[in-house]
Amino acid sequence: MATPNSPPADRNEFQVAIVCALPLEYDALSLLIDRYWDENGDRYGRAPGDENTYTTGRIGNFDIVVVLLPGMGKVSAAGATAGLRSSFPGLRLVLLIGVCGGVPRPGTDNEMLLGDVVISKTVVQYDLGRLYPNDFAAKDTIEHTLGRPTKNIRNMVSILETRRARERLENLAARYLEQIQARSAEKLRGANYQYPGAGADLLFKASYRHKHQHLSAQCICAECYESSAPVCQGALKAPCDELGCDDRYVVERDRVERKRKLERQGRWKEAQTPSIFVGRIGSGDTVLMSGEDRDRIATRHDLLAFEMESAGAWDEVPCIVIKGVCDYADSHKNKRWQDFAAATAASITKALLECYVHTDRPSIACPSTVAPGGASPRSRSALINGGKDRSPRYEDDDGGHRETGRARKSIICYKCASITRSQCTVADCSR
Repeated sequence: MATPNSPPADRNEFQVAIVCALPLEYDALSLLIDRYWDENGDRYGRAPGDENTYTTGRIGNFDIVVVLLPGMGKVSAAGATAGLRSSFPGLRLVLLIGVCGGVPRPGTDNEMLLGDVVISKTVVQYDLGRLYPNDFAAKDTIEHTLGRPTKNIRNMVSILETRRARERLENLAARYLEQIQARSAEKLRGANYQYPGAGADLLFKASYRHKHQHLSAQCICAECYESSAPVCQGALKAPCDELGCDDRYVVERDRVERKRKLERQGRWKEAQTPSIFVGRIGSGDTVLMSGEDRDRIATRHDLLAFEMESAGAWDEVPCIVIKGVCDYADSHKNKRWQDFAAATAASITKALLECYVHTDRPSIACPSTVAPGGASPRSRSALINGGKDRSPRYEDDDGGHRETGRARKSIICYKCASITRSQCTVADCSR
């Protein structure tokens, strides 16, 4: 068994994996990994058919394996996590971390700001359904919805819904966020993880379009008066200050004002500490950039955030999604908050692992040693067979025994006392 100073013996000993979709998300996480096991090259390999490239190391009490997806979207996530599952069969927890678009909900208990972190209770694939001329009908029947998390994950997320657990995570994350900022400052190049400030957290009214506000007759933005009206290509890529987006349409929010007060008092560390939200996350293959569509979809499915990978990973591995809010999924979306949001998500990830309960691995007796109760492997076989000592053989589900040939249904391995669905011999048994 691995110790904090020694790497795991093989891939089976890894219980925790972390999946990132973007290099900037991976970079933020890498500043919080306590020790790397692959500094001198990969030592664990991968299973046949697995095309992933892995980073192995240790965070706190857990050996972790990290995979960076080759691209965004559900298909990329599904393929990568399927390979992850085959190469690391002992995984009990997979954390899908990164950035997302948040649902702001101003004036409510779920008022969300940029830099806050959303943790999944469940994932909704909101873009699966039928598109009619006047509406989109999502498929939300049991057959089409994503499955429930494992009991291990449901229990963990349930605790995170309590105020005590969230406050503990937020306090730990504040410390780890400072570590990311300090360590990145020591490097000559790299991302800027500094807090952009409450003044840069602008939420425009959902109906207010991101377009050229100082209109000219030659720009199609001059004809944009409805939500479905087009704007010019230049407006889609330009920032708000270049387009002249009017601050009179910015929504005033209590939490933003409280953060501004902290900043005026010089309490920047408190101001930048992220708040945690636990709930439903929407996952689709579309980058959402419409405030009205955001609110409509979020209301229909009771969503806290939008992202693009979790629907692909959810049914492949035991998964928790941890995403930092970098924009409000509206037309004013920009990348100013991406690095900071990636840092807050990474900080919450390490804080969560610090609170995660380590599961002991079951001890497995060597076949050459004495079996439980003092019985030898041969007498243990006799115990399994009602006192009659038999060599390993196949058993049909109806109780019939056959010495040779493939088992039609299931077999019993008398070395490991397990019922399996494929042919087994004592020499081949890996239990």
